[in-house]
Amino acid sequence: MKRALLLVVEDDQEMRRVLSLALQGQGFDVKEAASGAEALRLIRTRAPDAAILDLGLPDVDGIELIASIRAEHQLPIIVLSARTDEQAQIRALDNGANDFVTKPFRERELLARVRVALRKPLPFGSADGSITLGDLRIDSATRRVFVGSEEVKLTRTEFELLDALARKAGQVVTHGQLLLAVWGADHVHEIHYLRVYVKLLRKKLEIEPTKPKRLLTALGVGYRLVAATR
Repeated sequence: MKRALLLVVEDDQEMRRVLSLALQGQGFDVKEAASGAEALRLIRTRAPDAAILDLGLPDVDGIELIASIRAEHQLPIIVLSARTDEQAQIRALDNGANDFVTKPFRERELLARVRVALRKPLPFGSADGSITLGDLRIDSATRRVFVGSEEVKLTRTEFELLDALARKAGQVVTHGQLLLAVWGADHVHEIHYLRVYVKLLRKKLEIEPTKPKRLLTALGVGYRLVAATR
């Protein structure tokens, strides 16, 4: 089986070494870049399967690098940064990052995020118009939702919120992105709408709504829909 190639973009040499060793130890091939320019050169030479990048690079802000990568490639991008403010996380995600992990980080958590980023939900956007994530199937054409063989009845707004999350399965979708997609531009600051409807969705889709395994919270940033079993 072909090994996934990961690109680590980090200007701190010791951190690059630690990351590379951890990833190689899990069976990944790794390329390293110490700057944004080097990262773009490597990506254009051979696009990796995913990139892990710091925001504090010597030649370009990491958020600008994310936008540059996203303009040319759809590879998953995981930000690994010491920036903990919500605005930085939101800007990174809005510019095309798939996930955001803060330093200091737990190696097992980062590796789990990498595996999720590399996982391609199948069949995603299949010929029959359905999206499948584990035992969850969302039929956009008929607006029907199934968990296993059981149909789950959703309201119009519940379905549109779930559909917006499913179309970026495995990625963190920001509050603003979800509010714009479901409620429109006039309501992009009404985060309480999301809290209410996420709670309703969890009641219908999770075994334990207070301990969700399918519809996950990215604290202060947004939500992420992942494959899970009931």
